[in-house]
Amino acid sequence: MKRALIMLPLAAALTLGINGCSSVQYGDATAVETVNTDFGSTDLQMIAEKMVDDLLASPAMAEISPNGKRPILFVDTIKNKTLEHIDTESVTDTISTKLLNSGRFRFVDMTKVDSVAKQLDYQKNSGMVDETKSVQMGRQVGAQFMLYGNFSSIQKTAGSTKDVYYKFTMKLTNLESGLVEFQSEKEIRKTKKKSLLGG
Repeated sequence: MKRALIMLPLAAALTLGINGCSSVQYGDATAVETVNTDFGSTDLQMIAEKMVDDLLASPAMAEISPNGKRPILFVDTIKNKTLEHIDTESVTDTISTKLLNSGRFRFVDMTKVDSVAKQLDYQKNSGMVDETKSVQMGRQVGAQFMLYGNFSSIQKTAGSTKDVYYKFTMKLTNLESGLVEFQSEKEIRKTKKKSLLGG
């Protein structure tokens, strides 16, 4: 009985000790992330900032935004030509968010066309929506420009050194004329040397 009474506090102390060793901390989302050579949050932020800054500062802005009017864009899927699984939707979301927040552009969301069509059909044909308060079909505004890009990489390994080169290319095409109004690139190189201990 005494042994059982001694073991209970010991088990509780061990449990507290194990749980006390692990903790979660918040970090700076904009801090440089250097865990490995894989594509990471810092790379995403650098690409988005470069693409947006280049577009806003480009001579093309005078052509695509006459009299300060906000051109309407849609973002096409970015092609991932790297060997990694990269969430390219996250890249495009960050770029489009920055552009939208700049107050210089408007966007149509082509990823939700089916959902919008279902909602419009429901409003018109279900008999459950007051016709005077339903959204009128055929009045949506079409995009004038398409924003799209490619993401590629080259990886090389020599001995204990791994070198990864990333290149992101973004283009803005006028849908009416087919002309590429803007193009920019961002290059990133990462190098990692393995330690003698294999880390």
